[in-house]
Amino acid sequence: MNYKQSILSAAIVASLSFAAQLHAQETATAPAPAPQAASNAEQDATDLDTVTVIGIRGSMEKSLDTKRNADARVEVVTAEDVGKLPAHNVADTLQRLPGVNISSSSADEGGFDEADRVSLRGTSPSLTQTLINGHSVGSADWFVLSQGSNVGRSVSYTLLPSELVSSVEVNKSSQAKLQDGGTTGTVNIITRRPLQFADQITAEASIGAVRSDQAESTDPQLSGLFNYKNDAGTFGVMVQAFKQKRELRREAQEVPGGFFQIGATDAAGISNPDLVGVYAPGLLGSTLFEQTRDRKGGLVDIQFKPNDDLTLGLSHFTSDMKANNYNRNFMLWGGNFARSQAPDPGYVVENGVLTNATYAGVAGTDYAVYDMIYREASAKSSYTTLDADWQITDNLSSRFQAGTTSGEGSTPRQFIAEVTLARGGGASWNTHGAGSPVDWTVGGDISPAGVTGFGTWGNQEVTAKDDEDWFTADFSQYFNSGTLSSIDFGARYADHTREALSPEGASPGDIWPALQNGATGMYPSGFAGDIGGDFPRNLWYFTPGALQEAILANSTWLSDNDGPTGRHNYGGEWKVAEKNFAAYVQANFVGDRWSGNFGLRYVNVDQDIDTYFADTVSPDVSSLFGAWDRRHYNNKYSRVLPSANLKFELADDLLFRFAASQTQTLPDYSALGASSWGSDLNRTGGGGNPNLKPVLSTNFDANLEWYFMPRGLLSLGAFSMDLKDYVAFGVETQMLFSELTHQLEAYQVSVPINADGKVHGLEVAYEQPIGEHFGVNANYTYSDGSSSHTWADGSNNLQGNSQDTYNVGAYFENDTFGARVSYTRRSSFLIALSGANPYYQDDFGTLSASLNYKATDWLSISLDGLNLNNPTIKYYQSAAIPTSFYSNGRQYYLNFRFKF
Repeated sequence: MNYKQSILSAAIVASLSFAAQLHAQETATAPAPAPQAASNAEQDATDLDTVTVIGIRGSMEKSLDTKRNADARVEVVTAEDVGKLPAHNVADTLQRLPGVNISSSSADEGGFDEADRVSLRGTSPSLTQTLINGHSVGSADWFVLSQGSNVGRSVSYTLLPSELVSSVEVNKSSQAKLQDGGTTGTVNIITRRPLQFADQITAEASIGAVRSDQAESTDPQLSGLFNYKNDAGTFGVMVQAFKQKRELRREAQEVPGGFFQIGATDAAGISNPDLVGVYAPGLLGSTLFEQTRDRKGGLVDIQFKPNDDLTLGLSHFTSDMKANNYNRNFMLWGGNFARSQAPDPGYVVENGVLTNATYAGVAGTDYAVYDMIYREASAKSSYTTLDADWQITDNLSSRFQAGTTSGEGSTPRQFIAEVTLARGGGASWNTHGAGSPVDWTVGGDISPAGVTGFGTWGNQEVTAKDDEDWFTADFSQYFNSGTLSSIDFGARYADHTREALSPEGASPGDIWPALQNGATGMYPSGFAGDIGGDFPRNLWYFTPGALQEAILANSTWLSDNDGPTGRHNYGGEWKVAEKNFAAYVQANFVGDRWSGNFGLRYVNVDQDIDTYFADTVSPDVSSLFGAWDRRHYNNKYSRVLPSANLKFELADDLLFRFAASQTQTLPDYSALGASSWGSDLNRTGGGGNPNLKPVLSTNFDANLEWYFMPRGLLSLGAFSMDLKDYVAFGVETQMLFSELTHQLEAYQVSVPINADGKVHGLEVAYEQPIGEHFGVNANYTYSDGSSSHTWADGSNNLQGNSQDTYNVGAYFENDTFGARVSYTRRSSFLIALSGANPYYQDDFGTLSASLNYKATDWLSISLDGLNLNNPTIKYYQSAAIPTSFYSNGRQYYLNFRFKF
């Protein structure tokens, strides 16, 4: 145990001992019966739903009341907030809260128009834990890289429609009774429960459509709710269902793998020594991505109350999204010619980058490569819970819960064509820094008739599975006199498994003769017009049907039983199994104009990691992908995590809070288990490190809150996180099996490593009604993060750290009409490595608005607009080197909501 932990733990223990003595002195008289109370998430859910809230104004007041009354640092979004905000998943809803960051992707799939990940205070999403009703939720992703080689611990919010949400709590300071795993905080999504409804029968339905302007598509959005509870309020059943489809089209310029450096032994470096060490683009792409996201599922919840002291519950949730997608990327192939061929005289080198270059055509050289990748893909999440709330005595309550949850992301089939083009045609490019796309051209024939080579690595299955079984027992002992108001204590056990599988695929045969005369389509008119730049846009592609037909008809399906000639990709497989036991005790205090809690949480983790390594000496298994040795690792960790929260009422409308804690998050699953993989195009790759240690953070938080009027708040806070064993990425040379040469080759491989980090920052929040019907809100978060790790670009940046995040909004509401507008922006941040190079997302802001009209007591109409400013999402390697530019267009949601 480190020194800081010992000091903080000792302070907590001393406080608990002192509190026990103080309580003993002040409880000479017998306590009065305590009110019946559930614990943890169930109690929170009950508290949040006992007040009837109507409209934007009421929901804001309820959120502020919950925040004000909490002993810990909590941000809250209530049910009406979710319904009124221009948001169609929970992450979009949370982005307006101070200290909350969102991102639209989890790996290298690039920027989209829908929020998918949530993080707190400028850190990685993996350090923010997401729970539903206080328990874990199995999650997975639709994107193939997120299913195997880049798998974090965050939850995909794309699977969580906002219609299911009663409220959301963002816990910024830790408490011993909270489930461990969120180093920087915990998001708890609370659903509705049957016995909480006011009426015996409640029925609601929403019928609508979404218009995606760039995809030029209008698609249905359906949801419904039915709840019944008996007259006695002892039995209730709730059923919710949703089915939501959306077409999306993303138009982009991509630079896959970033820029490479021309070497001294390269022909271009030998003939032109001034080019040695200069960066040049390996690939420059004109990229069209289209996808259909079809999400359906629902929630069934049953509650039974056999007597006043016992409530039983059974819940089942499922969300299943089909996400078939087609990505086309026509690319200038600098990696194929810029090393071996010097540019024509007149080229320009600025800041170590070959910014302007023209290459005369050389016979036999291909200057373009074209990838067309159609994937069948899906992602799904589900959980089943059985819970019991039992008031054991007047002063002792308990809650028991057992549950199971699973998530699965799968790409069962990939249909891939990679063709070479523009032979002998030459090429050119002209860069303009990270803020603008690269202008580039290739000569020669780029039509289907100009194809000079064909390849495919397609039809390989990739599946991710995420499963957990758990049991919790929580108790609360209440005292009705003295400073010690209650003691919470309990235990939790969970068995969690995350694995990546790639057991079979199709070995391609003579596909090209069948495909070359297949049906083709053209890039849309005006493609990438919002991005700018001068690069090829009038491009053809094989249709998905043509790809499927040619590949299926000319491939041989090989399973995992075919040995060395099979397509079992052992190098894409790994498994991480974790058994987690935790126990806690938390003392809750209340005094004259102050309150708080102190607690300790003991965590014990037993971790088994199974993975594969490429090896040519006595391999355990082999396939067409190479020869592999199985490796097994076991890690054991135990730690006591202290926490303390204090709240002081300085005046009737002025609060001061202070919190201190230690929190822990285990490394990402793929960071622990992933086998080494490599890309033959750029000789770069990635891999795991089973020896990584958990991230331990020592946290301090202080906040001053002035509730200067009803629905009015001005707050100022400061926070600090000292991250020990934060996970960064280094680059090392590894010998990996090459699918092109069928032998070991040297790759520059990105490998996760432990490195310390720190984050310090400030938060400012402001909310104020203006008159009876108007109101404004704004918040700003400053986050200064750094790491002890030095990246390849010489920086010490912390992954996910945006220095500046702000939100501004305004609303109007009367009895029949409501309107709301909001703008959120976050500054640039480090994502990870692209190949061997760190890359960043640039400053990014979105504008959203919503209109609501209550036509009758049973019908309301809403129109929501997302991404109204049509932002371009930009990524870059450095100020001089861009990585990608994405345009997704705007979305408009029209909904008719019925209440019966």
